[in-house]
Amino acid sequence: MELIKRIKDAEKQAAQIIDQAGADAHKQAEQFRERKQEMLKQAEQERKKAIDQAAAKAEAEGKVEVEKLGKQGQKDCDELREKVAPKTPAAAAKVMEYLKG
Repeated sequence: MELIKRIKDAEKQAAQIIDQAGADAHKQAEQFRERKQEMLKQAEQERKKAIDQAAAKAEAEGKVEVEKLGKQGQKDCDELREKVAPKTPAAAAKVMEYLKG
């Protein structure tokens, strides 16, 4: 009788250990899933930050390049005007003569 009681107690204890192991495994799996989600969220934030920084850098560089090209274009126009300014009156006179026929 005592042996049967010990066996039943051992079976009950084994069942409790199995249940506790299952609960612990489930808890660890849940913690792992939460850590994974947090890491993914953090990686996504870092990715967005890197993209935003790259976009801001590209925008700044683009503005500098636009300004540089604008200045160069203005300089080229000014040089062209200076180059053709002396020839303008003669060309206008030739056009007027042609029109007068």
